[in-house]
Amino acid sequence: MKNGLLIWNVILTLVAGYLLFNHFSSKKGNNAGGKSGGIDTAAINSQFRLAYFEMDSVANNFEMVKEVKTELSRKETQISVEIEKLAKNLQQRYAYFQNKKDNGTLTQQEAESASAELNKMDEDIKIRKQQLDQDYFDFKTRRENEVKKNIENFIKEYNKDKKYTYIMSYEPGLFYYKDTALNITADVIKGLNVSYTPAKKEK
Repeated sequence: MKNGLLIWNVILTLVAGYLLFNHFSSKKGNNAGGKSGGIDTAAINSQFRLAYFEMDSVANNFEMVKEVKTELSRKETQISVEIEKLAKNLQQRYAYFQNKKDNGTLTQQEAESASAELNKMDEDIKIRKQQLDQDYFDFKTRRENEVKKNIENFIKEYNKDKKYTYIMSYEPGLFYYKDTALNITADVIKGLNVSYTPAKKEK
């Protein structure tokens, strides 16, 4: 979950950085022609406002993220239990045939049938594991996208007065300085939890 959000935030950061560069480059280009256009650089800069929120804090305190983590953990456990059960059945059948072989009661025909049966059981386990892993991946991707969309929608509503030009998520290592006066993490966490309605639990 965290890796998915981190990748998304890195992409957002790069895009935002590009937009910031274009923002100032275009303004600089407009001013290069002189003051005949009546553009006030100080006024332009005063209109530019940036805010950020700490994604780690949001991930740790947003109830929807907590629910998704719980759901994923539960599914991981279910997958492990099912695969272990299938593997145990395979081991028991193998032990059964091995015991007959050791006792000299396993005929050639039975040995051939046993080999085919064990191979099929092993192949079925592999297929089932692939199915479960794909289901898990699809579910994980869908829920992570829902979390991301929920945050995006809240940020749009939070900034409906256009107070900020950009609102970015902060990730350690991506920025080397931050002005904490621009930190809106508490507002984001509070707003997300107030507006979020938990989904019905899947059985």
